[in-house]
Parts: sequence; C-alpha cells; structure tokens
Amino acid sequence: MIVALTGATGFVGGATLAEALAQGHTVRALTRREQPPREGVTWVRGDLADAPALRALCAGAEAMIHIAGVVNAPDAAGFEAGNVAGTAAVIAAMQAERVPRLVAVSSLAARAPGLSDYGASKARAEPLVRASGLDWTIVRPPAVYGPRDTEMLELFRAAARFGVVPMPAGGCASLIHVADLARLLVALVPTRVASGRTFAPDDGRPGGWAHPALARAIGEAVGRPVRVIEVPGMVLRLAARLDRAVRGGRAKLTPDRARYMAYPDWVVDAAQRPDPALWAARVPTDQGLAETAQWYRGEGLI
Repeated sequence: MIVALTGATGFVGGATLAEALAQGHTVRALTRREQPPREGVTWVRGDLADAPALRALCAGAEAMIHIAGVVNAPDAAGFEAGNVAGTAAVIAAMQAERVPRLVAVSSLAARAPGLSDYGASKARAEPLVRASGLDWTIVRPPAVYGPRDTEMLELFRAAARFGVVPMPAGGCASLIHVADLARLLVALVPTRVASGRTFAPDDGRPGGWAHPALARAIGEAVGRPVRVIEVPGMVLRLAARLDRAVRGGRAKLTPDRARYMAYPDWVVDAAQRPDPALWAARVPTDQGLAETAQWYRGEGLI
C-alpha cells in the first residue's frame, strides 16, 4: 500500500517508517527539513500547519498513520496547535484527497484530560478523528521506550552514573517498546476489522510496572544495583518551577509534565489491548531496557 506518515523523523515515527518499509509498503513522509534519499520513501517538505504540504502528502495515499504532535510545550496553546489543530488539518487533507484509512496515535494521557494540558489536547483531538467519516482506529500508547528515546534518558543516566533512580512516589505505569508499537501501527493500516476501535497496547505485564520495580529494572539494564528515590508530587511541582525559572521555554520538566508524572495510575486497561490475533508485544521489557541502555552507551549518553 501507499502509506502517508506524519512524524516520520521522530522517535516513534522513525521506527514506524522502518517497519512500514520492511512490510513492503511505499511511504510518503512529512518532514520539516531536507532528508537524504531513501528507497521506498517520498519526502514531503512541510508541517502540520502547512495545508498544501498535507494535501501533497495525502495525494495518492491509501492510508495515513498520524504520529506527529507536541509532547512538551510551555503552555496549553502549544499543545492545542500541535495536537488538536494539527489533527484537524490532517483529517481535512485526507478528506480532500479521499484517503480512506486513518491510524491516529493519541496517548494514554487522553483518558485523564483534567491532569495536564497535554492529555487534554489529546482528548480533544480524538473526537475529531471519530467524527471524521474516515475508516479510523485510535491508538493510545503508554510510556514508549527504546533505542533513540530521549524521554527516559535521565533515568538511565542517573542509574549508570550515581546508582540512584528518582521516580514519582507511589505509582504504576505500563510500558511499550517502540518496535512493538511500530508493528501495531503498521498492522492496523489495512485492517478494517479494527475500524472504529480505540486500542491501548503495552508490554503485557499484568498491573503494569510499579515505579520501584521499573527503577530496579533500569538498574539491571545499566548493570548496577540502584537505590530508588520516590519523589512526592509536591517536590516534582517545585522542581518544575525551578526548571522553568532556569531554562525558560527550554524547560524539560514543566508544571504540566509534573502533574502528569505525579498521577499514580498510568496502567493500560486490559480490555483495550488489541486482539492477540492482530498483535501482541514481542520485546520482553528487561531485554528492551538492556538494548536501550546499550544504545545510550554507544552514543556516549551514559
């Protein structure tokens, strides 16, 4: 099939592009910057605010995997522009070019929109997909990790350098390896039996990962025992204010992210996992964490 793809140069998008090509698809990929030629890929210059570029991206495509979005922004308007208006623009281009199939990547954060501007923006984007008249499937990933990820880098770095892993106090979370998520997104491209469904995939671990257990697993991945430091929500919020004061708009730990991180239950509902006949996770998380640590080391990051 000819598959249009947004977010192709990002962490999840890069893995999805590689998986789509491995499965024999031809890909039309949106990019803000010039990219080197790649067999099977047509690069389309533009972004989610560029309507002509989105029309060009969709022209002749049979399906769209929409991954691009904003995961960190200084205010609600940044999330609104990237995740809500961006999704609306993709849908409009698909409708104009008569692309029938949409696989839309949301977030597990959408199930609790009152906690963060990020989650609220993802929750507002989902009804646009459902009302689009397209053949759609929504995927709500939990925390995504793997080689080339930067979101979990600081945890690995703290474990490797100092033998400690700071984690939000008293919580649990589900995880998914980026390769497993990419396989699901590509598997959904031709699958009409998944039409109108919202999936929340994970690594299959019942009850998710208690934060101390995840911290210890990261320690094992970097090859040293670690001490878990459980950080109360109040301390996370204070740290976010300090990060904002020091780094301004470049702050990594924003107040919005601190509220999200302090929430105790980011575990996938088993009822929302994909049908095992369609997809199941293949990467054991201990193995995936070890591969991630190895990649960080190879890049000189830990």
